[in-house]
Amino acid sequence: MSLNAHLETLKKKHRDMSEAIEVAQRAPGVDGLELSNMKKQKMRLKEEITRLSS
Repeated sequence: MSLNAHLETLKKKHRDMSEAIEVAQRAPGVDGLELSNMKKQKMRLKEEITRLSS
């Protein structure tokens, strides 16, 4: 897989994670730990995108 294709895959995962977090935040009774883990995963994706883009 080329670097550009890998970056695009990471960006898609990041967008998907953002959407999932938004949906989870609107849902009643969302587990705070699960939401926190989702946000951490999103942050790791963003860090990886930034690292590979520079």
